[in-house]
Amino acid sequence: MLQAISTSRVSPRQLVQAPHRLMFFIGAGNILLAMLWWAAWLLAARWPDLFPMPQPPVPAGWLHAFVMQYLVLPSFIFGFLLTVFPRWMGLPALERWHYVPVGAGLMGGQLAILAGASGSEVALLVGLLMAVAGWTTGLAILGRLLLQETGTTWHAISCFAALVLGWIGLLSFLAYVLGASPMLVMLSIKLGTVGLLLPVYMTVAHRMFPFFAGNAVPGYRPWRPMPWLGLVWGLLSVHLLLELSHAYAWLWLADVPLFIATAFALWRWWPRARMPGLLAVLFIGTAWLPVTFALYSAQSLIYAWTGVFELGRAPAHALFIGFFGSLLIAMVTRVTQGHSGRPLVMPGVAWFGFIAVQVVAVARVAAELVPDAYAWHAAATIGWLAAFLPWVTRLGWIYLSPRADGKPG
Repeated sequence: MLQAISTSRVSPRQLVQAPHRLMFFIGAGNILLAMLWWAAWLLAARWPDLFPMPQPPVPAGWLHAFVMQYLVLPSFIFGFLLTVFPRWMGLPALERWHYVPVGAGLMGGQLAILAGASGSEVALLVGLLMAVAGWTTGLAILGRLLLQETGTTWHAISCFAALVLGWIGLLSFLAYVLGASPMLVMLSIKLGTVGLLLPVYMTVAHRMFPFFAGNAVPGYRPWRPMPWLGLVWGLLSVHLLLELSHAYAWLWLADVPLFIATAFALWRWWPRARMPGLLAVLFIGTAWLPVTFALYSAQSLIYAWTGVFELGRAPAHALFIGFFGSLLIAMVTRVTQGHSGRPLVMPGVAWFGFIAVQVVAVARVAAELVPDAYAWHAAATIGWLAAFLPWVTRLGWIYLSPRADGKPG
C-alpha cells in the first residue's frame, strides 16, 4: 500500500522537500553527465578517426579532475552536510530557500562547463561563475549554522574547514581560466583531493561509521577519538605541502603514517561479528584508503631511490574510484534508504554498482602498468557508467517520489 502511494505521485516538486533529495538528485545526474563526456573524450583520444571530438578550452585531463572534485562529489557532500549540520548542532532543519540556490549553482555550473568542454570559452566561464555562486551560498549557510551553535561540534568544524579549502581551489581554477598562471590549476587539483575530499570523507567516516555499527551489531564498541582526526589533518597537510613543493621523493614521510593510521582505524572500526550488507560496504570501501596510501608510499620511495615516477595515476584512482566511488554508493544508499522511509538494506542495484566499482577500480589501477593505457582508461570509464547507471536510475525515481512511509521529507 505504501509503495502504491509512493509511485502514484512522482513529481519534480518532491526534489525540494529536503536538502538531500535535491542535492543527491543533482549529484546523480552529474555523475553520468561528467563521465559520459570523459568517456567520449578518451575514446576520441585513443581512436581519433572513429570518434572525433572538439578540444575543450583547457586541457581535458584538468577539466575532468576539476568537474569530479568540485561539482560531482560536492553535490553529494553539500546534500549530506546541509541535512546533518542542523542535527549535529541541535538546530532547526534548513528551509528550501537555503539549499535550492546551492543546487542550482552546482547543476547549472556543470551543464555550462560541459557545454564549454565542446569549445565554448564563454560557457566554461559562465559555468565556473555559477559553481562559485553555489559553493559560496552553501558555505555561507553552513558557516551561519556554526556561528549559531552554542557548543562545539568538531566534526562539523572539520568538514567546514575542508569546504573552505575547496572553495579556495575552486577560485584558483577560475583565476587560471581568466588568465592566471597554470600553477593555480595544480593548486586547485591538489586542494580538491587532499584539502577537500579526503578530509570530508574521513571526517564523516570517523563520526558515522562507528555510530552505524553500534546500531547494527550487538556488543560493538564505537571507536572515534578526536586525536586520530587531528593526526589525519596534520598528515594530510604535510602531504599537501610536499605535493605543492613537488617534493615527491619525500611524500612517504606523510603517506606511510597515513597508511598506518587508516589501517589501524579500519581495524578498530571493523565489527568482529556478522553485519548487514549496508554496513559491510562501508568498511569494504574504506579498505581502499590504506591501499591508496600504500601505493602513494611505494611510488614516493621508488622515486626517491630511482628518480622514476612509477605507478603513474594508480594511487590517485585507487583513491577516487576505489575509496570515493565505493563510499559514495555505500553512504548515499544508506541515507536514501533511511530518509525515504525504506528498510535499511542494500538493494540489488546498489550491490551491482558497488561490486562493479571494485572491478573498475582494479582495472583503472592496472591500466597504469599495461600497454595501450588509453584503451584501458576508456574501458574503465565505460565500466564506471555501467556500474552507476542502474543505481542512479533508482535514486532518481526515489527522489522524485514521496517517502514510502508517508512521512514528510
